[in-house]
Amino acid sequence: MRICFDCPRGCGVDRQVNKGFCGCDDNVTVSGIMLHHYEEPVISGTNGSGAIFFSGCNLKCVYCQNGAISTVQSGKKYTQEHLVRAMLKLQQSGAHNINLITPTPYINDIAKTLEVVKPSLKIPVIYNCGGYESVEMLQKLEGLVDIYLPDFKYMDNEIAKKYSFASDYSVIAQKAIAEMLRQQKEVVIENGLIKKGVIIRHLVLPGHRDDSIAVIKCIAQNFPTAKISLMRQYTPQFNRSEFKNLDRKITSFEYDSVVQVAISFGLDGFVQQKGCENEKFTPDFAKFFK
Repeated sequence: MRICFDCPRGCGVDRQVNKGFCGCDDNVTVSGIMLHHYEEPVISGTNGSGAIFFSGCNLKCVYCQNGAISTVQSGKKYTQEHLVRAMLKLQQSGAHNINLITPTPYINDIAKTLEVVKPSLKIPVIYNCGGYESVEMLQKLEGLVDIYLPDFKYMDNEIAKKYSFASDYSVIAQKAIAEMLRQQKEVVIENGLIKKGVIIRHLVLPGHRDDSIAVIKCIAQNFPTAKISLMRQYTPQFNRSEFKNLDRKITSFEYDSVVQVAISFGLDGFVQQKGCENEKFTPDFAKFFK
C-alpha cells in the first residue's frame, strides 16, 4: 500500500489499487523521449534538450497542448533501471540537459532515480512542471535538480478553478516557486546554456491579459532573481472545454502589453515570436514507442 499525498491535491488514494486526480497508478509511465528543440534557447541550445515526457498530470488544464498524454496514463511503464538508462542515453546523444516534463505524479520515484543516476550525469537536470507542487516533496529534490522550470499560470483562483480545477493554485504556486528559489537562488548561464536556476513560465491566455499582468507583478515583487519566459503559444485547437473565449489565439496587443509590463518591472527572460501558436510545435505522441 502506498497512500498518495505527493501533490497539493492530497487525494489519499492507494495507487496500487486506484488512480488519483492525476490519473496515475503506482507505475512510472513515460509517453515519449526525445531531443527537444522547442524549449527556451538556453535549454534547447544547438543539440536539444533531453526531454522525458511523463504521462498524467495533477492539473488537467482544459487547453493543454500535451492533453493526449496529460489526461490519461499512456505510454510505457519504466522501472528505475529503465529511467537511469534513458537519462544516460540522452546524455550520450549530446543532450544539453535532462528535462523531466510533467514529473509531479512520480516525484517520489524520480527523486530515488536521481539519487542513483546523478553521480553519472555531467549535464544538469530540469524539473519542468505546472507549478502546482508540494513544498515538502520539492525538498526531496534538493541537490538533485539543477534547474526548476515551473509554470505560474494564474493569480485569479476563479480562473484557475475553471481551467485547471485548482481553486488554490495561486497560493500553492507561490509557495512552490519560493522553495525552488531557496534551492536554486541564482540563474547561471555558461556558453549560452543554463546550468542552474529558476525560469518561471507564463502562458498568456486569450481574454485574460489582466490576470497575466497580475502574475507578472507578483513575480517582480516576490521572485525578482528568477528569469521569466512569456509564452504566446496558446493554440485553440487544444481547447477541450465549453469556454468560447479559448477558441481563439491571443492577439498581438494582449501579448505585447504583458511583455511591456515585464520590461517595465525590469524582469529578464524570454519572449516568443508570432507564429509559435501552432500545433506543429507540439510532439506527436502517437509516434513514440512504435
